[in-house]
Amino acid sequence: MKLEGEALLLRIFVGESDKWHGKPVYEAIVLKARELHLAGATVLRGPMGFGANSRLHTVKILRLSEDLPMIIEIVDSEEKINTLLPHIDEMVTEGLVTLEKVRVIKYTANNTSAKS
Repeated sequence: MKLEGEALLLRIFVGESDKWHGKPVYEAIVLKARELHLAGATVLRGPMGFGANSRLHTVKILRLSEDLPMIIEIVDSEEKINTLLPHIDEMVTEGLVTLEKVRVIKYTANNTSAKS
């Protein structure tokens, strides 16, 4: 797959405990992106954050949270991102979804270590 130049960054903010058909929503999103042959996806776990309801989520020992912020980042062409957006709309019932233009400088893979 070749990806360079103008692209979109899809960033999705959800809670760690958010579910979609029994599995974590962040996992469901990554699997759907893979199924649709998007360039890749990364999930980041935030140690602290709050959302629209202003409830604080943190990893501090005195306030153990089982609903830490999760951020899914996906970069691909506008066309490919647009194939995923209807699924995101269905899966994300609470959270934040953003899109921004990005410029891809380099996107490569080592084919000898590719795993399925």
